[in-house]
Amino acid sequence: MVAISTIATWQLRAACRGPHAEVFFPPEGTEHRHERMERELEAKAICATCVVRIPCLDYALAIEEPIGIWGGLNELERKRISHQRLE
Repeated sequence: MVAISTIATWQLRAACRGPHAEVFFPPEGTEHRHERMERELEAKAICATCVVRIPCLDYALAIEEPIGIWGGLNELERKRISHQRLE
């Protein structure tokens, strides 16, 4: 049996896995503000039900993930947390 070394255990249990995963990242091309807001609200609603939301957010903060919804937060929200930790 081969160990899964590139995927953290929490990722295997994440609610975002599957066909709806595209709502967590912006589409290629343009996205209007209201479309972004709707997409992010949908992603955040999925995150709110996720049992691994905290490890997901910790991971995104640790690697400074620049894109998408991770742990229920978008890019700007994660940047605010990162800056607060530095103060």
